[in-house]
Amino acid sequence: MRPRFHRKASDLRIPCPLCGPRDVREFTYRGDETYLARPAPGDAAGYDGYLHLRDNPAGVVRELWYHGAGCGSWLVVRRDTRTHEIIGVALPSAEAGA
Repeated sequence: MRPRFHRKASDLRIPCPLCGPRDVREFTYRGDETYLARPAPGDAAGYDGYLHLRDNPAGVVRELWYHGAGCGSWLVVRRDTRTHEIIGVALPSAEAGA
């Protein structure tokens, strides 16, 4: 049986599109990228799901991270939750234009 790879959180580096590779401690995790799609104002049921109902998938996810100790940018990070491998990083504005 192959040993499992365990990475320390301090070993994780996020490649900021503006600053280059940076230690994860410069960033703040803000949640799944679906936070970008808010329900219409006054939609109580929509806001309930938006705030409280989340999937917890094993595999590749798209997350929001804030580079507070760097350029101050919001980033959309594609990350594998099983290995913590960073697959890709983009600015939300670049994602919207894609």
